[in-house]
Amino acid sequence: MKFIKNLLLYISAFVPMYVLILIKLLAELFNKNLSFNVLNTLNLTTLILLILLGIWGLVWNVFLNNEDSVEIEIISKQNITDQHFLGYFSLFVFFAIPLDLSYVSGYLIYVVILILIGIVYINNGLYYINPLLNILGYNFYDISYNEKGKNQKRHAKIFYKGNLIIENKSYWVKLKNTNFSFIDRRQKSSKKV
Repeated sequence: MKFIKNLLLYISAFVPMYVLILIKLLAELFNKNLSFNVLNTLNLTTLILLILLGIWGLVWNVFLNNEDSVEIEIISKQNITDQHFLGYFSLFVFFAIPLDLSYVSGYLIYVVILILIGIVYINNGLYYINPLLNILGYNFYDISYNEKGKNQKRHAKIFYKGNLIIENKSYWVKLKNTNFSFIDRRQKSSKKV
């Protein structure tokens, strides 16, 4: 189950790219530069399936996550959204613009590259590199924190929608792992006493 959730997180990171490629494919089909043959139908179906799986994976991991929340006090934070977003965005442009998926060879190269990137992404826990979350307004932070009631400094990477404030606040966090966590908005942050 954990592997499936991680795989869906990987797929979700590429949803903006899938949308770009889908737009390009639909424009070519509507302009009659491409025809509805087996490969183009497979491309269209695959892109729609990947978009739906990516959105489902994000919803499952962010909103339907049933892992326990822990209350933390953030000691320090650093917004590092920009350090990962632009490098990853260049992959979108690389894939969406020049790759011709109307040929079997282009389609196979596309699939193999996505598999290779996926292996690296999942094996190295790079779940925090997710441009779709950035587009949806989440900022990515590298934080140092203490769990409430414990005096052991730890580090994690978390997503937070908006600007994370650390003065006089504690937060509930679902610590999926040190590379992909969210402030739990269902439990209100409380003031330190």
